[in-house]
Amino acid sequence: MSESKLPDTCEIFCFNEKKVERLRTEVTATAGLAELFKALADDTRMKIIYALCQDELCVCDVATIIGSTVPAASHHLRYLKNVGLAKHRKQGKMVFYSINDTCVKTIVETALVHHKHKID
Repeated sequence: MSESKLPDTCEIFCFNEKKVERLRTEVTATAGLAELFKALADDTRMKIIYALCQDELCVCDVATIIGSTVPAASHHLRYLKNVGLAKHRKQGKMVFYSINDTCVKTIVETALVHHKHKID
């Protein structure tokens, strides 16, 4: 089948110049956003973020929840901190992590609602 005959493409090339120019500028607002979703696209990190949305947890708690070693959990937590999804605080010999802001929790909750609708 030739490319122009595909049912999900236009049969001719034309575009709305006004819309395209406006949106070409507006889409730059998404710069850096893929990194956020890349972080959440990993099943283990998604579990960690979900758990952190429920409560502040130490690294050992996280390792136990996800069934990993402490160094592996620490690696994921550091990654989440570096992309701005989590924050940490040290208390004595313990390091506790929590979500960085309520927006992260909103993203997770919205995704869960969407996923539930998809499977129902």
